Amino acid sequence: MLQHLQRLVNRKDEQGASAVEYGLLVAAIAALIVLIVFALGGVVKEVFTNTCTSIQASANTTAACS
Repeated sequence: MLQHLQRLVNRKDEQGASAVEYGLLVAAIAALIVLIVFALGGVVKEVFTNTCTSIQASANTTAACS
């Protein structure tokens, strides 16, 4: 019986530790995505704005020529 209790006490259960590690990994990836979106968000918005402006200018030029 004593051996059984010693095995229970000395047993290493690391499932909780790996769950914490996976949680930290997911949090780090999410933080990285947020940083990339904030860093590149202005550039992407400017590209879309320029594209929209150029399409509108082309449409107005084509309509004026008709």
